[in-house]
Amino acid sequence: MKIHRLATASLLGGLALASLSAQAIEYPLPPTGSRLIGDNQEYVVPDDGRALEAIAAENQLGLTNLMEANPGVDPFLPKAGSKLVIPHQLILPDAPRDGIVINVAEMRLYYYPKGNKVVEVLPIGIGQLGTDTPENWVTKIERKKEGPTWTPTAKMHAEYAARGEPLPAVWPAGPDNPMGLFALYIGRMYAIHGTNAKFGIGLRVSHGCVRLRNEDIEYLFKKVPVGTRVQFVNQPVKSSVEPGGARYLEVHQPLSRSEAEFNSSAQAPLPMTPALTRFIAHKESDSRLIKQALEQRTGIPTQINPV
Repeated sequence: MKIHRLATASLLGGLALASLSAQAIEYPLPPTGSRLIGDNQEYVVPDDGRALEAIAAENQLGLTNLMEANPGVDPFLPKAGSKLVIPHQLILPDAPRDGIVINVAEMRLYYYPKGNKVVEVLPIGIGQLGTDTPENWVTKIERKKEGPTWTPTAKMHAEYAARGEPLPAVWPAGPDNPMGLFALYIGRMYAIHGTNAKFGIGLRVSHGCVRLRNEDIEYLFKKVPVGTRVQFVNQPVKSSVEPGGARYLEVHQPLSRSEAEFNSSAQAPLPMTPALTRFIAHKESDSRLIKQALEQRTGIPTQINPV
């Protein structure tokens, strides 16, 4: 696998650099007691008319990852010469570092290859409101299929017919297949698969499955064995107390739960577990910085006890 070293101005707190391959961002696992990985980058928008989706794909991000980190940026025509934050610093999800962990809230897939002290991170698309991707589920890769076919459900047939787009009973394998060219099947109803679209990574676009860019699913397909553990979590707020005492909070927009919430201009409420409540209430936490992180929801780890 060819790996390109990410350019960075500095290393914070002894963090190791990530490496960006053509298909995945690979991070060395942090030391014992740490969950913070990577480092953010700066990107200057070129004067070539490219949309934010193209910049996201170039930097192995989903569209939402880039929009959260750069509020107010035009997704269709970001201003040439403007600077974007590339959010490659992350807090690992609160889950075992085993197999695949999918955090639907941040639309990222974390893969911990067995026997290697690394984690590989890929952006994903997830289910639309009403056809949600699972959020709290432990399962495994049941089987793999190169050149999958797609069998639409009755509901899908009705949905597409209402738009004047009738579907075949079975969509044959090939580049035009909505599942792309590779699929990892999990459980009986879901799959991690590719796509025939040029957009949708970092968005709620699927009928419940996990969608990756085609080069990403091919890369994952070749690496992940059948039987690999898969865990789905929904963690829009992640926290970490680092070995040196620094306290970090990473906040994403939570997934909408209803049409009313989706269409509302008000911010959706953040789910707060007892552990997060205790973390926030700690005497060393700065209430001003906490409030800022919870309101801005940039998806970037923020230190809340500056030293």
